[in-house]
Amino acid sequence: MADWKTGAQGRKFVASYSGGKDSTLALYTAMQTGEALGLIVMLEEEGKRSRSHGLPPEIIRAQADSIGLPVYTAAASWDDYEAAFTGLLIEARSQGAEVLVTGDLDMPAHGCWHDKVTAGVGLQLGMPLWEMDHRKVIEQFIDLGFITVVVTVNLSLGMREDDLGRTITHDYVRELIERGIDPCGEGGEFHTTVVDGPLFKHPISVRKCAIVRHGEYAFLPLELAV
Repeated sequence: MADWKTGAQGRKFVASYSGGKDSTLALYTAMQTGEALGLIVMLEEEGKRSRSHGLPPEIIRAQADSIGLPVYTAAASWDDYEAAFTGLLIEARSQGAEVLVTGDLDMPAHGCWHDKVTAGVGLQLGMPLWEMDHRKVIEQFIDLGFITVVVTVNLSLGMREDDLGRTITHDYVRELIERGIDPCGEGGEFHTTVVDGPLFKHPISVRKCAIVRHGEYAFLPLELAV
């Protein structure tokens, strides 16, 4: 636990990747001092969307290609999620990975799921953003030049449908805070998709599709623009 924040320093690592802002910033931070070997992306059972942010595999692959890293993927239900995730960690370890990097900010010091699964396969855990102030995290992300778009909102937590498609800027961060919303969305208020920044050799060109509503959530599906 003591070295979660610096776990990737001087080591080869694989990063758990959602395509969103926090995992992207964690990857970028870890790459400043460690060597990235690939990205782990979990998919829903059908393999048509990512488990965390609901992105189509085409966009995840485009992000990975622009970053220049291979992707380790597995499709799983919640029931077999841990087994499938562990299998990817074992595969990454066989390729030389020593550490799993994640973008978690508020992971508890005890009872951390990632700590349990990494220890079970002989990997260390790196969480470069762990316990950072949320506003500082998102401001650092913006200042580095990353561009990310809001793609999921929880309408019961202060977010609105017209937040979908907005780019995270300093002005928008101030607006979210004024609305009583965590600027990192750590309470599940929103998710984003990163389309450009210092990790990317070229921007990810996406097309915004029709908004989808499901219960208290609204989603902005993205497609890779050809």
